[in-house]
This record gives sequence, structure tokens and C-alpha cells, in this order.
Amino acid sequence: MTLVLTDLPDAAQRAVAATRERVAALHAELPRNQLVVWTAGNVSERVPDLPEDIPGLFVIKPSGVSYDGLTPETMVVCTLDGAKIVDGTPDALSPSSDTAAHAYVYEHMDHVGGVVHTHSTYATAWAARGEEIPCVLTMMADEFGGPIPVGPFAVIGDDSIGRGIVETLRGSRSPAVLMQNHGPFTLGKDARAAVKAAVMCEEVARTVHVSRQLGDPLPIEQSLVDSLFDRYQNVYGQR
Repeated sequence: MTLVLTDLPDAAQRAVAATRERVAALHAELPRNQLVVWTAGNVSERVPDLPEDIPGLFVIKPSGVSYDGLTPETMVVCTLDGAKIVDGTPDALSPSSDTAAHAYVYEHMDHVGGVVHTHSTYATAWAARGEEIPCVLTMMADEFGGPIPVGPFAVIGDDSIGRGIVETLRGSRSPAVLMQNHGPFTLGKDARAAVKAAVMCEEVARTVHVSRQLGDPLPIEQSLVDSLFDRYQNVYGQR
């Protein structure tokens, strides 16, 4: 039986509405940071603070809709078990074609609250080569805790991409993975963190590519990578 949003308690409906607002607003960051073209790419976020008796929900971009046309109302609400639309309105839009991948990540990585997928140029170029981005920048050590790994080739349409993401990142500190011949997926504690990781992934992909045109980038000693990662994750910024 399909869950209908209007049947949920008021608190759950408010949580869904707030998540739709955040996800719609964060989609603007993808074209703003030149991470997508046309209607490609998507942001999703797990709906937080739902009552225990309500199954997991997440909000994701509708399929094939222009970024200029995205509003909180056009965001699609899905369940984790099969990612069914739960909006219940007759004009509800179809979710992103990457929805099954996002759902698989949420089902199998409890700490993940946001997922982003782009086809950003430099990161996707590394993915096309099936080559990880080596950790040769302090900002990579800070954000990714090491290299950005490559996930297996998988065809869109089912949870194969999600399986590849989970298998690749389960033993990694990186919030980003380059799915071979496809492009980057990034994870975060919420959608904002996942968007930040997508922006940073493209930045380091570009910088390391340019560096390799000039010569061989110098690796950073692992103990220093560990120290930089710990400082950035636990000390840097406001607490």
C-alpha cells in the first residue's frame, strides 16, 4: 500500500515540507557552481525526525525538469523500500532516474542524510578514465581524508549504482565516489553537506588535472593526511 502524505501526522508533514524547501533551494547550487547542464544531476535528503512508526522517507528532484522550474512543491517524496512516490496528488511528478541509487544508499548507510549526483566536467573526466583522484592537496586531505575512489561501472535504472556507491565508500573516509564512465556521487550528513562535497570534488578534480599537465603532483604523507583530516573535521570552523 502506498503511503500518502496527507495521512501522516502533522509533525511528519511539517518535516517533509521543510525538507522539500531545503532540497529545492540546494538544487540552485548545482548550476551556480557549474556542476550540471540542462536537467542533469540531482540532490536528495532524508526526511529527519520522523516518528518511529513511519517508514523512512526522502525528497529528491523530479525527472527531466529544468532547474529554473524547481520549487518545493515539485520535489518528489519517496519511501526507502522501492522509492515509491508518496505525495498522493494526481499531478505528482516522477522522481529522478537515479532514485533507486539514492534509496539504496539511505537504506544501507544510516549515517547518510543527503546524496548528490552531478556530471561535473573534471570529476566526470576522471570517472571516464576509471582513475581515482590522488590525495595531493591539503584541501583533499581536509575534506576527503585521502583519494577520491572509483566505483564500478553500473547501468542506471535499478539499485546497481547504489550498490557500487555503498561497496566503494563503506571502507573509505571520502564522501565522494567517481562511478566509472558515469560521474561523481557525494554523500553527507544532510543535503547541504553532500552539495559541498560535490563542489569540492569538482574543484580538486580540476586542480589535480591541471597539476598533472605541469608534471607529477607530489603525494602527501599518510600521517599528515590523517592529521589534516582530523583537524578539519573536528577543530576547523565554529563550534
